[in-house]
Amino acid sequence: MISLRRSADRGHADHGWLKSFHSFSFADYHDPAHMGFGNLRVINEDRIAPGTGFGTHGHRDMEIVSYVLDGALAHQDSMGQVTAILPGEVQRMSAGTGVRHSEFNHAKGSNTHFLQIWLLPSAAGIVPSYEQKAFAETDKRGRLRLVAAPDGREGSVTLHADASIRVGLFDGAEAAELVLAPGRRTWVHLARGALTVNGHRLVAGDALGLVDETVLQLGEGDTAEVLVFDLAR
Repeated sequence: MISLRRSADRGHADHGWLKSFHSFSFADYHDPAHMGFGNLRVINEDRIAPGTGFGTHGHRDMEIVSYVLDGALAHQDSMGQVTAILPGEVQRMSAGTGVRHSEFNHAKGSNTHFLQIWLLPSAAGIVPSYEQKAFAETDKRGRLRLVAAPDGREGSVTLHADASIRVGLFDGAEAAELVLAPGRRTWVHLARGALTVNGHRLVAGDALGLVDETVLQLGEGDTAEVLVFDLAR
């Protein structure tokens, strides 16, 4: 079964300094038909205006992944991490028993464009932790590069959740195929460009949810950047 989630059907919030699209219910956007997908709870596409950001706030028992598309995201947290997240990098923060953090765009003339992703953890009450890694564009070109997994295999960041994330870049004749494991769910989020996925033409912000499908086929890309989530049922 394949479900199509068009970009224009997502929730939207405009706070002036922050413009955000919500794939699933979040904050003031509530849609009972879109509360998450498997253990994927949030995908927010955020654009933060120059010199603004999220002030210090707290989280518990959530795996939070940040994926920057353009600009830089300045991160600071109660674990002592002070860093900048750049395009091509993946940040994982395990909130566990509780963590406080802030995210800012310190640039003077450009927005920070990023995806804020929340996954339900495999266990509650773990010790908070942080990890950040860069992945070369060449490793994602015309293929799906594993960037996050429960066991940190293939140099990915380690998720404390029954999920994995792959990222791919596709243009022209570049194509990839992924065999899907039985009893799992797959969510495909197109971050930019255009791409054909299992016969469906997606444009930036579109997504596909797949249940009981056996294979994922991607091709006919036009400057496409795609994230593929393997998720618990």
